[in-house]
Amino acid sequence: MDLDAQFTRTADHGGQQHQLWKRFKKQKVLHVFVGLGMIFLLIFSYTPMFGILMAFKDYSISNGIKGIFTSEWVGLRYFDEFIHDYQFATIVRNTLVLSLLKVIFAFPAPILLAILLNEVKNMAFKRFVQTISYLPHFISWVVVVGVSYAFLSADVGMVNRALVETGLIDKPLNILTSPNYFWGLAVGSAIWKEMGWWTIIFLAAITGINPSLYEAAEMDGAGRLARIRYITLPGIRGTIVVVLVLTIGSILGGGLVGSNFEQAYLYGNSINNPTSEIVQTYAFKVGLSDGRFSYAAAIDLIQSVISVILIFSSNFIAKRVSGSSLF
Repeated sequence: MDLDAQFTRTADHGGQQHQLWKRFKKQKVLHVFVGLGMIFLLIFSYTPMFGILMAFKDYSISNGIKGIFTSEWVGLRYFDEFIHDYQFATIVRNTLVLSLLKVIFAFPAPILLAILLNEVKNMAFKRFVQTISYLPHFISWVVVVGVSYAFLSADVGMVNRALVETGLIDKPLNILTSPNYFWGLAVGSAIWKEMGWWTIIFLAAITGINPSLYEAAEMDGAGRLARIRYITLPGIRGTIVVVLVLTIGSILGGGLVGSNFEQAYLYGNSINNPTSEIVQTYAFKVGLSDGRFSYAAAIDLIQSVISVILIFSSNFIAKRVSGSSLF
């Protein structure tokens, strides 16, 4: 009996392996795509993580890649140096304020636009608005900044010229150079560029809501705002929570609406530097201009650790409060 049972188990195991192999061959094209993605992540995401060692070593680029492992250990010297840097408070403040403003103003924008588009009954107009709203996502920040100069420049900007000629202002506004306008400029341009792209996700979530719920609510006398409040918003709550967790986790990098670094680097100049200098641009400048790669690595590692803490904390809070989470 024992031999028969063992033979049966062996046969079953062999049959399972055969089925798995048949399934693998049937899905071989999909496995190739997955394999390419894993190779990409391994080469460009995991392999460069060895560079983290530079943050704890006295690394010099003249030593090459080998120097990452052979340079002298200096412990937390560069972390301590950054914390005691005279620009530390200003850089951290600018990074946090810019990121928080994007969460406050940019995160609700695609949700609101998705709800408004869902209420539009004219499909041709709806598709037109969708297309126009998400096209800016495909424009690089270099082009966006160039367009901003054409519209907002104090010398030749179309907006400034129109405001002066209509008598609304006495002299052109230094929107692109004044520190007072940088945060508003960065947040406004980020919303314009990325709002339509993220609207696609929330529209997809709305289309997954059972239409009979709206029909029943309408028959019960619920108005449009009531249907949005009690059906649409609860129906996309899971999607909102997931996107919010991802946004908070990447808040120091720009969150939902793109790169703080690209905006600060391209819009930034010596005049608006008091509000445009952020952690990423500072690390980039000291890393490349001054050749202090260990110092720049330490700065970026601090930011990465904070981002990991934020994404786990926000996910935990979201799970406890709403019951929905990313993982």
